[in-house]
Amino acid sequence: MALGSAGALVTATLIAGVVSAPAAGADSRHGQDREARGAEIAAARAAEAGIDWQDCPADWGLDKPIQCGWVSVPLDYAEPYGKQIKLAVDRIGNTGTPQERQGSLVYNPGGPGGSGLRFPRRVTTKNAIWANVSKAYDFVGFDPRGVGHSAPISCVDPQEFVKAPKADPVPDTEADKKAQRGLARDYAQGCAERSGAMLPHMTTPNTARDLDVIRAALGEKKLNYLGVSYGTYLGAVYGTLFPGHLRRMIVDSVVDPSRENIWYQANLDQDIAFEGRWKDWEDWVAANDAAFHLGTTRAAVQAEWLQLRATAKKSPIGGLVGPAELISFFQNAPYYDSSWVPVASAFGKYVAGDTKALVDAAAPDLSNTAGNISAENGNAVYTAVECADAKWPTSWQRWDRDNTRLNQDYPFMTWANAWLNLPCATWPTRQLTPVDVRTHRGLPPVLIVQSTRDAATPYPGAVDLHRRFKGSRLITEQGAGSHGVTGLVNPCVNERVDSYLLSGELDTSDVSCAPHATPKP
Repeated sequence: MALGSAGALVTATLIAGVVSAPAAGADSRHGQDREARGAEIAAARAAEAGIDWQDCPADWGLDKPIQCGWVSVPLDYAEPYGKQIKLAVDRIGNTGTPQERQGSLVYNPGGPGGSGLRFPRRVTTKNAIWANVSKAYDFVGFDPRGVGHSAPISCVDPQEFVKAPKADPVPDTEADKKAQRGLARDYAQGCAERSGAMLPHMTTPNTARDLDVIRAALGEKKLNYLGVSYGTYLGAVYGTLFPGHLRRMIVDSVVDPSRENIWYQANLDQDIAFEGRWKDWEDWVAANDAAFHLGTTRAAVQAEWLQLRATAKKSPIGGLVGPAELISFFQNAPYYDSSWVPVASAFGKYVAGDTKALVDAAAPDLSNTAGNISAENGNAVYTAVECADAKWPTSWQRWDRDNTRLNQDYPFMTWANAWLNLPCATWPTRQLTPVDVRTHRGLPPVLIVQSTRDAATPYPGAVDLHRRFKGSRLITEQGAGSHGVTGLVNPCVNERVDSYLLSGELDTSDVSCAPHATPKP
């Protein structure tokens, strides 16, 4: 499941990241020292070069006064004078006075595979939640390595990637499983063929090193950072590798950074959490039956879902929307509360006899070539980072046993998530040992924000990072589950985020907040 990238095409596609300790054969102190030294060299070079800010390219969709530029980083930090790649960055200056300015706030939205370039638009669109913080900070976004404009990688032709209908992710027979295993092997091979030179270097520790080079290029002695979803793991790794380079850090909707969790176990835990949040949404749909007419109980709504799935399996809706496409679309609801109404509306219209809204929402648009390139790239990065960050089980028997067992009680996402990640079982390049995330000298107090019902990053992940980062504070949004809390209207959260970023102040103990408002039909 792509962390923070709902709507990924379920049959070939997207979650998350690692920290240092280079991999098989390079797991030595010497290997880490070389990469740490390479990061120092690259940062010093970037500090000297700075960033040549210009108006953004017209087709990037970033209006003035947002500016764009490039930061060069080594492809391989063990070879800092070797091949360089360029990372796309953008910024908008602080809206307050020069005296109010506290530096740059750098953002990562998750994925892995998400672009942060839209972050400065929170200022140009006058997003009220960020009005106070934007007075003090330049808002800085970037495309991580492999993403978007930053040496993008690819694993398959984008038009082929989005073609529909795809096979039902839930297997009926051993032959179905064998076919999906073949697709996963082919996908891994396609990544090697199309992007082989990049793959060994598509790791979270390298992206953390890139983040430090961007800090230096911005002219900042210390980094102010906001990471959401996979961006929390990137932040956790950065805080472990560069504790003395951090000024303030907020992590929102937290990946459990334990070495045992990255990434195989993380996906299994997601399946359980997605089932819980799916039921929350069904309860809400039932409570709003007057708007959607899908049933007055969770069981009734679930029966409509199963009927829809069965119909689409027998004959894809509009010729394009089968069970795989339905899951890709419907998983938006357990991801984000903002999707509750649109998903329920399309569902209700379909049951009432109007299929157009559902087909428009769930079917690929082959004419949207730019969007399809972006979707395929996002999936490629998700897969590459997740597969490279950690050693994955290579035994199909283990995958089959674990997912068959989970699917019995948590059927909504389990098999779709398994096939998304199965390329990692036959990944063609080295896989790291995840960084041991913990506090080192110089780490400042970190603010952690998490909802208890989050599907993509289950709540225990925030508790674990809180334990690992001494002096951190945890804000818990009770009874809510929308992925990404800091972007929602909840004064209990919003005021504390402002206070931390503007003055460095944290509560003397952890805080529990009531949930944000539930969507209205």
